[in-house]
Amino acid sequence: MSCPSVNWKDAENGLVLFTPSEFSFSENLRYLSRSTNECLYEISGEAIRRAISIRDEKLLLEISGESDQFLTVRIHKPVTHQMKAEIAEYIHDWFDLGASLTPFYEMAQTDPLLKKPAEQFFGLRVMGIPDLFEAFAWGILGQQINLTYAYTLKRRLVEIYGEALEYGGSKYWLFPAAETIAGLTIEDLADLKMTVKKCEYLTEVACLIANGELSKEDLLKGDVKAAERKLTRIRGIGPWTAHYVLMRCLRFPNAFPIDDVGLHNAIKVILDSEKKPSREEILTYSARWENWEAYATFYLWRVLY
Repeated sequence: MSCPSVNWKDAENGLVLFTPSEFSFSENLRYLSRSTNECLYEISGEAIRRAISIRDEKLLLEISGESDQFLTVRIHKPVTHQMKAEIAEYIHDWFDLGASLTPFYEMAQTDPLLKKPAEQFFGLRVMGIPDLFEAFAWGILGQQINLTYAYTLKRRLVEIYGEALEYGGSKYWLFPAAETIAGLTIEDLADLKMTVKKCEYLTEVACLIANGELSKEDLLKGDVKAAERKLTRIRGIGPWTAHYVLMRCLRFPNAFPIDDVGLHNAIKVILDSEKKPSREEILTYSARWENWEAYATFYLWRVLY
């Protein structure tokens, strides 16, 4: 079913998706360009190409923004109106187009940490990871390693176990399904060159999702604390990974990975400080961010790229 808040219209070869105020396509494109080793989409000029799966059908999307008022989405083959509605929903979620950022920017105007990033990156959205397993996998892959190596691990996982759509002489990869990874052993994952523990966490989470024991619908039934409790009961999912998933996939506005090293480094950079902030200092700063912790974190991370 199409979500009523998704504002789109049919177009020849695709659709047009209307964007809220305080949206900048170019600012989001700059964020999405942060790694040259990204394997799930390709940015060419002012457009993003990405393969997604709708109703078990692989589709190639080309998303461009001639104006900040709407996105033009071209689809590489004809699809039904209902499939277009689901594509619009996916992009709406990916770009967090349902959020009104007016209160965030009003708060940031007088915030010592957020004032400059909010002005500098105006129109940036918390770019999401709509697929629950992909969000978990990215959180697990990124545990206690640098971002560059996390991208290398993701590429290995995707190119060994993901499916690809071939079009125009290029391959466009889809993230492996939970069902695919659930059936693997630790030995199967040896080529990823990942720690045994991470391989275990990845396959166990895949099993929970594939079996229907873990779903977005279930996690969204309660508040952020209830969802965090459910997530941290899973082996290998600590508060950092839980809040990463709560923020990037489940869209809790008050998700807050307070122990994130990138967050600490960004605060250090903005304050031009020699030392990282203590947890108490971060709690003091974040007291003003109530219900905007996820956006505050994302804008502070952006300072580092």
